[in-house]
Amino acid sequence: MTDSTEVKQRPDHLFKPGQSGNPNGRPKGSRNKLGEDFIAALQKDFEASGEAAIIAVRTEKPDAYLKVIASILPRELKITNESELTDEQLIERIRQLDSVIRPFLGA
Repeated sequence: MTDSTEVKQRPDHLFKPGQSGNPNGRPKGSRNKLGEDFIAALQKDFEASGEAAIIAVRTEKPDAYLKVIASILPRELKITNESELTDEQLIERIRQLDSVIRPFLGA
């Protein structure tokens, strides 16, 4: 039986302090290879049937279609007011919109 306070010796085959397990490093491009292959496969599939797939999703699963659209929009939209309306112009536009939508509201 060995004493539990005895210092455990590392086998000689383990790495020495400061020595890398892979001195040559990862081969160039190996990290991205799977991602590049996946994107290439998606591109090939999209070229073959992408438009039809979009149409099918839009008609059969509109909720998924909207999720895709929302996911590609920028997180923050900057809205600027290009033209300042006077109060009179704003009231006139509201009246025009009211006359257009009133028939649809049954009023």
